[in-house]
Parts: sequence; C-alpha cells; structure tokens
Amino acid sequence: QVQLVESGGGLVQAGGSLRLSCAVSGVIFSIHTMGWYRQAPGKQRELVAHIFTDGSTDYADSVKGRFTISRSNAKDTVYLQMNSLKPEDTAVYYCNAQINFAPCWGQGTQVTVSS
Repeated sequence: QVQLVESGGGLVQAGGSLRLSCAVSGVIFSIHTMGWYRQAPGKQRELVAHIFTDGSTDYADSVKGRFTISRSNAKDTVYLQMNSLKPEDTAVYYCNAQINFAPCWGQGTQVTVSS
C-alpha cells in the first residue's frame, strides 16, 4: 500500500514563507508526475504546481514567481517552497502523485496566511 504524507503547513503572516514536504512510502515501482493542489473553504480543489519526471514544471498563474516545486527522486519526496504568501493562499494543500500508474493523494496540510 502506498502512502503520501505531507508536512510543513501552519500559520504564517502575509509576506512570509513556508515549505511543504510530501514523502511517499510503500511498495513503489514507479513515480511519475508529482504535484500540489489546494482547496480553500467553499471552493473547488485547484492545481498549484506540477513537476514531471524530466524536472520540468508548471504553475497556476496565481502562484507563479512566488512558489517553487521540486522533487527528490532519491527520497521519493516532493516539496513546495512558498514565498510572499498572501491571505488568498489560505487553504488545505494536498500532495498528488502518479505512483505505479495510479493517482494517489495525501491527507492534506493546512496553510493559513494572516493579513
């Protein structure tokens, strides 16, 4: 069984930074695209960023220039460095990965940005 465990969420003031981590464990044959999504209260879950196996990335327009996604294939971990945080970034952040050719989700970590 595969598990994705997020960490690094919390409360931060506007303009501050947080770094999220998502570690994959279990029986892993392959990990392809990894990414972060978020869901704010009353809103649909939305893509924040993806990172592909070749290291290329894509970002939601709302976070471009502020967030950076990276991955460690050796550690089966994906990261999200979030800088210049805004109150509108407040949401539950979910890790997602294509593992063994199936989509897998973490349990989510809360990020709250105060104004």
